[in-house]
Amino acid sequence: MPLALWALTLSAFAIGTTEFVIVGLVPTIANDLGVSLPSAGLLVSLYAVGVAIGAPVLTALTGRWNRKIVLISLMGLFVLGNLLAWQAPSYETLILARILTGLAHGVFFSIGSMIATSLVSKDKEASAIAIMFTGLTVALVTGVPLGTWIGQHFGWRATFLVVSLLGLIALIGSAILVPKNLKQSIPATFKEQLQVIVKPRLLLVYLMTILGYGGTFTAFTYLAPILEQQTGFAPSAIGLIMLVYGVSVAVGNIWGGKLADKRGPISALSIIFSALTIILLAFTFTMESKIAAVLTILIWGAFAFGNVPGLQLYVVKQAKKHTPNAVDVASGLNIAAFNIGIALGSIIGGSVVEGMTLQDTAWIGAAISALALVATRYSGMLDKREVQRA
Repeated sequence: MPLALWALTLSAFAIGTTEFVIVGLVPTIANDLGVSLPSAGLLVSLYAVGVAIGAPVLTALTGRWNRKIVLISLMGLFVLGNLLAWQAPSYETLILARILTGLAHGVFFSIGSMIATSLVSKDKEASAIAIMFTGLTVALVTGVPLGTWIGQHFGWRATFLVVSLLGLIALIGSAILVPKNLKQSIPATFKEQLQVIVKPRLLLVYLMTILGYGGTFTAFTYLAPILEQQTGFAPSAIGLIMLVYGVSVAVGNIWGGKLADKRGPISALSIIFSALTIILLAFTFTMESKIAAVLTILIWGAFAFGNVPGLQLYVVKQAKKHTPNAVDVASGLNIAAFNIGIALGSIIGGSVVEGMTLQDTAWIGAAISALALVATRYSGMLDKREVQRA
């Protein structure tokens, strides 16, 4: 694989750490700032809102920019956002910092997916996306557990300082490794950009993405308090359990890319969403037992992010058919859809925590994942009809 792809992976690692480390710090931030668990969980949602806005809007606005300049600018914004979080004097300032960082995240994964597929042959496109997104999964393996440990021992602010340093390293890596002459598609006109939000087949892919991630994050956002209050783990054990989850995610992400390459996106996504539905339903009951909970989380991790390569490959394929001049924007909107799912999932999870119990987040997440499966099967049926007509 080309060095440029590994530069993308390095940046994805830094971004993934800041996105998901908040999950392990929800109880710590809630206690320190004197806010409720759902309010601390809102920091997950608002980061995702920043991504959802940044992905389509800033991708469109930077369409004529040199890709390398865009990458370096994004990592600069990322570093500034995390430095603001480190120095945040209040909950409101921390919200602003999270939104700013989310803006950088959205554009990065939008153009990153397109760059990754342009660097390899067609039969390796899903695997190239999977390798780039491995940065996220490695962040879950190392960055999130380490960031959680740092936050619990040195304060959550120290975590954001360390993440800003990671971002600076990633910025330097991009400046050195990413070539200047990256392949760049002709920017879409405003009319062509609008097409990606009115084409029914693309909207269906976005729905699949929103539901697929909404199901996982309904429970995952509150994983730390679940493990402390429902399962009975000490706070010091959360980082280790996040490590177990992250290792499983790393394996599942690569496996998901290979499965999408081999069997096609719809078949791969059907398998993954079916498994997620079953696992989340099981977690409703296994979270009461330490051994069973850890085993369930281990299996959950293998499927939770395995859908990323398939969904990104599928949206690019659909965009090439229906909006060939706005593939970048369509890819950016799917990144937005990922994060709309994260935001909605964490908001739904917060409502469940307030009105029901932590335990109920799991089976409600399973129901949302089941809806993702239904949407996926329906899209596959429409694909078959198109082939028959052709």
